[in-house]
Amino acid sequence: MLKRDLTALWGLWAASLFSMIGCTVGPDFVRPEPPRIEHYTSGSQPGATVAADGQAQRFEKGAGIVSDWWRLFNSSKLDTVIREAMANNPTLQAAQASLRQSQDNLRAGYGVFYPQVDAGFDATRQKLSQARFGGSSASSTIFNLFTLSATVSYALDIFGGERRAVEGLQAQVDFQQYMVLGTYLALSGNIVNTVIARAAYREEIKATEQTIALEKEQIRITELQAQAGTVPYSNVLSLRSQLAATEATLPPLRQKLNQADHLLATLVGHAPAEWTSPQIDMADLTLPADLPITLPSQLVRQRPDILTAEAQLHGASAEIGVATAALFPNFTLNGAYGAEKTSFNDLFKNTGSIWSLGANITAPLFHGGTLQSRRSAAIEGYNQSLANYRQAVLGAFAQVADTLRALENDADALQAQSQALSAAQEALRLVQANYQAGIANYLQVLVADYQYHQARIGYLQALAQRFQDTVALFVALGGGWWNAEGEVAATH
Repeated sequence: MLKRDLTALWGLWAASLFSMIGCTVGPDFVRPEPPRIEHYTSGSQPGATVAADGQAQRFEKGAGIVSDWWRLFNSSKLDTVIREAMANNPTLQAAQASLRQSQDNLRAGYGVFYPQVDAGFDATRQKLSQARFGGSSASSTIFNLFTLSATVSYALDIFGGERRAVEGLQAQVDFQQYMVLGTYLALSGNIVNTVIARAAYREEIKATEQTIALEKEQIRITELQAQAGTVPYSNVLSLRSQLAATEATLPPLRQKLNQADHLLATLVGHAPAEWTSPQIDMADLTLPADLPITLPSQLVRQRPDILTAEAQLHGASAEIGVATAALFPNFTLNGAYGAEKTSFNDLFKNTGSIWSLGANITAPLFHGGTLQSRRSAAIEGYNQSLANYRQAVLGAFAQVADTLRALENDADALQAQSQALSAAQEALRLVQANYQAGIANYLQVLVADYQYHQARIGYLQALAQRFQDTVALFVALGGGWWNAEGEVAATH
């Protein structure tokens, strides 16, 4: 008897295998085709080279992007900061935890493809009246009842609703994987940009302080001239007004530097009071000379935000299958085997066994339009995800186009600022020579020196902008995570 009962239960397991021949309703997901365009901008395309101030940057169409692209700036201090951030940043850690959570949910979802086996033990003491069984006696029976059982159930996924649900869980894993990559890319880009901003702010503060010192010297000399009656006192007032205006620019610069310091500390995963960044000056950074340009058809397979939108689209497609399968009958096989005895010691004797085999079919007949409306909602959810995907692609192309044009304009702006700086420097040299020759006064030297420092501030701002737009290009192109050794999410 026991052998026959176990054979019946194994037959239930075998029957589950045949459910795999069932159909899977709902659409099979197909990745959207890459756009058939070859350029990011209309009209004239970016030139092969953009050069300014003796620093040329070359665009290499179709070239690969290294995963640790920030190393192209040739700063070991920058590398150290990024490594520390990848180990301690809470936002990245949260994204990695969400990824692991989705992976665990997927593994849990796979359990639906296997029979569900449970064991149970029950011990009760009962008192039953004979009247319950139709007897006329008022006597009752008191006894103990021990039940040991095993149950097996299996949902036959004939129409693939469970398979579509697991497909949706896999899409969620993909979504979280790309979220980790996007967080990793944004974190590295923000760190490099913040380091560049800090270096530029320090240079601007230094140049502004030098300008203030010159203006104070101008005021001192002009006051002496006014006392001697060689210039009107209004000149002194004008210079004091200029000094106040220049001094007013210093606190905002210091505030920006402080904010950059605090931001960098939080990106690295520390409180601002607990961490001090290594000093990295503009001179410590090298402008990358070779700039890869990913083809548009490749960009949609590489940018984390586009891949995230694609994973959401895949999940929405699976939801249609789940909602469609709910319109069809649901089949379940179940079985149980066990023993009921009035004595615990008799439970394991080969007598008094109980067993059951059964099948259950549940078919929806009338739900007030709920199931059909859910399917319609799932279809509209897919349409929404498809529109979001297209918008993500358009936004990515626009970001790359903006960055390419910005790099061209940065080169022009930096070249103009470099020429202005050279002219101001040459003017200062000539005035200083004339002063030494006795044909120029000291006030003229101070004015020329002031103009030189202002030109230097403009040059620093243009240089920092070019560095940051270079960072923006690497971020816009996806950061090269696909060229990393191993999974970025696991190694960082």
